Amino acid sequence: MEFWYRLLEILPFEWAKAGQMIFMKNALLSIILLTPIFALLGTMVVNNRMSFFSDALGHGAFTGVAIGGLLGFVQPIGSAVLFSIIFAFLIALIKHKSKMASDTVIGVFSSTAIALGIFLATLGGKNFAKLNTYLIGDILSITPKEIALIAIVLLLVTVFWLLVFNRLLMVSVNQSLAGSRGIHTFWYEVIFSCAVAIIVTVSMSWIGLLVINSFLVLPAASARNIAQNQRQYHLLAVIFSVFSGISGLVLSYYIETATGSTIVIISAIIFFITYGLRKKFA
Repeated sequence: MEFWYRLLEILPFEWAKAGQMIFMKNALLSIILLTPIFALLGTMVVNNRMSFFSDALGHGAFTGVAIGGLLGFVQPIGSAVLFSIIFAFLIALIKHKSKMASDTVIGVFSSTAIALGIFLATLGGKNFAKLNTYLIGDILSITPKEIALIAIVLLLVTVFWLLVFNRLLMVSVNQSLAGSRGIHTFWYEVIFSCAVAIIVTVSMSWIGLLVINSFLVLPAASARNIAQNQRQYHLLAVIFSVFSGISGLVLSYYIETATGSTIVIISAIIFFITYGLRKKFA
């Protein structure tokens, strides 16, 4: 971390000076590590039309936090991850087994999860305010240990992507074709859903449940507007995600706004710009 702090001293910001505002330096590093993860997973979320699904996972994670708090866990993130994985698996299973429309299944689980989370969080007249951090997020509170965790997750996601991307892409394009090639489509959907569930849950307290879905969807949707192949699609998604994250963090510091929402607004601006340019790249 000391090398990172010294490296930032070349930047023309007051918070980048030696010994100044370590929390901003930690937040910047976490954004640089975290945004590529969301960009990579977001490309497949957009391909599979799973935007609503990823939002539902956040609701499931929130319920897991409430359950952890009810059980007396000081750090309920473990219970949140476990519940979110179970939540993702059940959605995938019911989608696979039933003839119900996907948005109906997801809507049922999503609304149930958020209601259950609020119910458990307020059970016995408890104060809901302590869970506000999971709704809004606070990237400025991130610690070096948590940054190390993000670095490990980034490495794992990159390896995961290199190993299974082609099969995931085939499943998203044509499940019948994927099945004929011997690909177990259901289990690949479950694996990807669980990966998204873990990332959403782990990041929830830093980014905020209310905007975390936008971190997945907007950079990928922006890239899809102008990308002409899969390589461009992934590269642009990562560039848009990292740029939005860094500029949103710096801007939120100077105008004193919530970091997560500021990043999302910049991502939205990029989306509308690329949407306007899409015909030029067609």
